[in-house]
Amino acid sequence: MASDDETRAERARNMGSLVLRSRREGDTHVIELLGELDIAGAPSLEEEFLSVDASDAAEVVCDLRGLQFIDSTGIRLLLMATDRSAPGRFRIIRGPQQVHRVFEITDLVKRLPFADG
Repeated sequence: MASDDETRAERARNMGSLVLRSRREGDTHVIELLGELDIAGAPSLEEEFLSVDASDAAEVVCDLRGLQFIDSTGIRLLLMATDRSAPGRFRIIRGPQQVHRVFEITDLVKRLPFADG
């Protein structure tokens, strides 16, 4: 049986909205994105990035594996988060091919700190 979080995430994917799961794992803060990252979900993610940036987390991980779509607003937020972070503090777990393709097309694969999940 699916948990409440999984059920909400599935509904969000079906509705085309963004779900954020933010948690601390030791010295690492993980922000997991589910659904679609577009202009509608950007304010929530930006607020979460700023909050986590102000924390004492040694590493911040943005997990894109649950994304189905990203637009230019989402790309801008990831670029800004990368630029704000100390070298090596921020990394991005690449999303599914349709999401990662956007970073390839925009030639940002080498500029952003991608890591495999």
